[in-house]
Amino acid sequence: MDKPWLKFYEAHVPEHIDYPKVTMPAALEETARKHPDHTALIFKDAKQSFQEYNQMVDRFAAALQGLGVQKGDRVAIHLPNCPQFPIAYYAALRIGAIVVPCNPVYTAREMRHQVSDSGAEVIVTLSAMYPIIKQIRSDTQLRHVIVAKIKSYFPPFLRLLFTLLLEKKSGHAVDISGDGNTHWFQDVLSAAPAKPTPVDISWEDTAVLMYTGGTTGISKGAQLTHQNILVNAYQCRVWLNMEDAEEICMTALPLYHSYAMTTCMNLCTLTASTMLLIPDPRDLEDVLKSITKHGPTLYPGVPAMYVAINNYPDLGKYDVSSIKACISGAAGLPVEVQQKFQELTGARLVEGYGLSEASPVTHANPIFGDNRVGTIGLPWPDTEVKIVDADTGEKELALGEVGELCIRGPQVMKGYWQMPTETANSLRDHKDGGGRWLHTGDMSVMDEDGYFKIVDRKKDMILGAGGYNIYPREVEEVLYEYPKIVEAAAVGIPVEGKGERVKAYVVLREGVTATEEEIIEFCKENLAPYKVPRFVEFRDELPKTMVGKILRRVLLEEEQKKQAA
Repeated sequence: MDKPWLKFYEAHVPEHIDYPKVTMPAALEETARKHPDHTALIFKDAKQSFQEYNQMVDRFAAALQGLGVQKGDRVAIHLPNCPQFPIAYYAALRIGAIVVPCNPVYTAREMRHQVSDSGAEVIVTLSAMYPIIKQIRSDTQLRHVIVAKIKSYFPPFLRLLFTLLLEKKSGHAVDISGDGNTHWFQDVLSAAPAKPTPVDISWEDTAVLMYTGGTTGISKGAQLTHQNILVNAYQCRVWLNMEDAEEICMTALPLYHSYAMTTCMNLCTLTASTMLLIPDPRDLEDVLKSITKHGPTLYPGVPAMYVAINNYPDLGKYDVSSIKACISGAAGLPVEVQQKFQELTGARLVEGYGLSEASPVTHANPIFGDNRVGTIGLPWPDTEVKIVDADTGEKELALGEVGELCIRGPQVMKGYWQMPTETANSLRDHKDGGGRWLHTGDMSVMDEDGYFKIVDRKKDMILGAGGYNIYPREVEEVLYEYPKIVEAAAVGIPVEGKGERVKAYVVLREGVTATEEEIIEFCKENLAPYKVPRFVEFRDELPKTMVGKILRRVLLEEEQKKQAA
């Protein structure tokens, strides 16, 4: 495939990057040496410097070794955004262990699968979530459980208030006495030696098992190497043209997700930037107060976060002018959402693209160049991209043709954990002989300047009347333009003897009303007849992942249950 995006590289970024041949924990050590007193973490207004942060990582790494953790062992991290997460993450990597980030809102069934599948023998969890781990422990290989308290890194007064007023009511007060090989995080940290025993780690070693979340079926662990995670964070640095010790990153995205791992945690480590940790991104008042008080300059997010700010009734009370740049990922960014956010905040919001299997970022619109609204932008340096036909996955398509997006680059995983068949389906050798291509499952198209647009997920495509292919995202883009709608999703509903028909699920703005007929009529004015929703269902909210991705699959499953009943 031609590379029309190369002219952008010539003007703004290198096509190839000379990456530092270090691991992420070594990069943290170097940052702490260069900027010891610079603030690394802000959590509930309490701050830790890079020197303090790195020392805690060293101690926790030594503590893990004291519990018998060796190179290649899996350490699960089951925490919200709090200082214990990056401490445990870098400590495990520093001794050659493999990190298994876990969604803190997973049910016992989901946690049992992920812990068992990864073979984790140690888990770091939060006191409020400890009952779930206690419930599944006998069904797993867990030898040690380390329990953190959310209040440990609060400022003293807030810690006291939390203890007196909230701890018992919120379920954070738990008793671990009598539970064998179960330890408090702070006890383990304070009792450990100052430094761990050094371990030889190579770039090819697996660093992280990043589970895909299970939204497309059984959850799979993408094996990300030390090279993968270092390279992708460094690509971020180059793309954003970041200098050391200048930025504050709003870290409201959950750190267990690959998006926040790279664009918040690892990027901040490489650039001596400050992480402003937000434990619950849905607490919009906390988000806005934190922006006003601490002045973050970067705000990686997902469309749901920007939608929430756009529609916050008291936005005028807060100062959000510090934000310079936002990259939206994890789901398609509706044009209306993008434009309104930029008008309200003055920040530059651009859409990017990635997937867990690529650590995750592969594309983004330029922060400092031509931002093409409605596209995912250009491929990142050292990232090869092509579009192939969806049927065979082998024929390369021309400009303007819709096909499956395929990616090859140093940020692409080495395979799925203990799933050779799934690995072979996703990573395929093509005739060019240059190495395996990652088949993303996303349908995309490239324009003459090299900008890519995601049409939709291959599996979400709706087979409409007459065999027409309908992509939910193009229907949703129109729905978001309707002034009464805050959120929308489109799903293909089976209709007996007629294939699939489009059904729209919408959330209205507070205080307004609408009818099914008026929304369908608006769609008729803006969509081809076969794409127009035949049904509209009004909802108070739409099902989402913790990252904010709307789960069309859940809506379809609900519809199928209704039909079966």
